[in-house]
Amino acid sequence: MLHFKNIIQVFEYNSLQYGTEYNGVLFKESHFNALVKFNELHQNRYFNIGYKKITFKNYVGVLQVDGLVIEILPKIDQYETNTVLWQSVLIQMLKVTKKLKVNAVGEAQIKKQNIHLLDIYFEWFLNEVELLIRQGLIKQYYKETKNIKALKGKLEFSRHLSKNLVHKERFYTTHQVYEKDHLIHQVIGQALEIVASMSKGNHLYHHCKSVQLDFPEVTSIQATHHTFNKIPKTRKTAPYETVLAIARLIILNYAPNVASGNENMLALLFDMNSLWEEYVLVRLKQVAEEKGVEVYGQNSKGFWNGITIRPDIVLVKKNYENREEFLIIDTKWKNIDYAEPSIHDLRQMYVYNEFWKSTRSLLLYPSMSTHLHSDHFISYEDHKHSCCLGKISIFKEEELDVSLGEEILKLFKSNEPYQSNIQTQKMP
Repeated sequence: MLHFKNIIQVFEYNSLQYGTEYNGVLFKESHFNALVKFNELHQNRYFNIGYKKITFKNYVGVLQVDGLVIEILPKIDQYETNTVLWQSVLIQMLKVTKKLKVNAVGEAQIKKQNIHLLDIYFEWFLNEVELLIRQGLIKQYYKETKNIKALKGKLEFSRHLSKNLVHKERFYTTHQVYEKDHLIHQVIGQALEIVASMSKGNHLYHHCKSVQLDFPEVTSIQATHHTFNKIPKTRKTAPYETVLAIARLIILNYAPNVASGNENMLALLFDMNSLWEEYVLVRLKQVAEEKGVEVYGQNSKGFWNGITIRPDIVLVKKNYENREEFLIIDTKWKNIDYAEPSIHDLRQMYVYNEFWKSTRSLLLYPSMSTHLHSDHFISYEDHKHSCCLGKISIFKEEELDVSLGEEILKLFKSNEPYQSNIQTQKMP
C-alpha cells in the first residue's frame, strides 16, 4: 500500500508557518505560495492567510502540492493531539456518508496509520476502473466529421469540394461512429492522467500505469462542471456511476500550475459542518423506519418574498392520537462545553418551530463525554414551544458510536423522562 513520506497532519483551525518543520517535514515557502493562490481562486474559502502562515478553517480533507501531502483533520477539543483517532473519525464519516469506500485491507492499514486519504481515493478509483474493464467497457454512438475513403452518413458538400479537389477517392462526411472513444471514457482517461501525475515515484504510479495500459486510447479533453452535466444517465451507463463520481471529485479539485511555478495541486476538502449534518442524517435513517419515524434532510419552506428556510433535519412521528409530532434538529460541529448557544441560533430554532408547527427543536453538538443524560426541553418565554441544547457523544470505546441515531430518537418519547447519552442543558 502506498505511503507518502512527506506528510503534515494538522487539525482544523490550526496553522502552518513556512520555514517550519512539522514532525520532520518542512513546510516551504513554495507550498505556502501555492496554497495562497489556490485559496484566492476559491474566493478565500478554505484558509485565512497571515504573515508567513496559513490558518485552516472548517474544511477537512487532504491537499497535495509540490510533493507535500497535508491532511486536515476534524477535532472537538482545541487541545486535541491524537491524529490517529481523528484521522479514523474523518475516514469513517466519509465512509458512512458514501463519500469514500474503504475495503478490508484499507481498514487494517488505517488502524496502523499506514494509509492516507489520497491513497484511499486513488486506489478506490483505480480499483473501480479495473472492475469496469473486467466487466467490459461500453461502446456509444457519437457523430464524427472527417475525411474518409467510403461514402457514409451526410456528405458535407462545401468542405468536401475544398478538401478533396485532388483526392477524388475521399469523402468529407458527418457520420455516426460506434466505439469506446466517447465522453465517459474521455473523462475517466483525464482522471487517470491526473492520478498518474500526482503519484509519480511511488507504488501507486505503477498501478495507475497498468490500468492505463488496459484502458482504451481516447481523445484527450479538459472536463469542467458542464462536461459532467452532459453525461447521460441510462441503464447502460449505470455501472459507471461510482467511477464518474470519483473522477468528478479528482478532476474538479485538480489545479494544474496553481502558482507561478509548476506546482500541481489536488485538494479534496469537505465542509465539516455539512459532513457532520450528513453523518447524523444517515445514522438517523438507519434506525428510523423500525421506530416509525420519518426523517427528512434539506426540507425547506417559503419564508419571505421568495426566500426559504431549511433546518438540517426534520423528524416526523405520529403520536397516540394519530397526530403528527415534529422534532427539528440543527447540527453544529463545534465544542459547546464551555460556552452558551448564540442568540442567533436560538432565534433560528424558534422560527423553525413556528413554520413546522413543532413543539420541540434540538441544537445538536458533538461531545467527547460518554455517560451523559438529561430529560428536558426548555420552553421559550411565550410557552408555545421549546428548544433543547444537546451534546451527544460520537464515540464508544474510541470508535464512532453506531447507535447515535437511536440516542437521538429517544427524544421522541413525548415529554416523559428518558435516559440516553445526550446531555441537555438550560439555555440563557
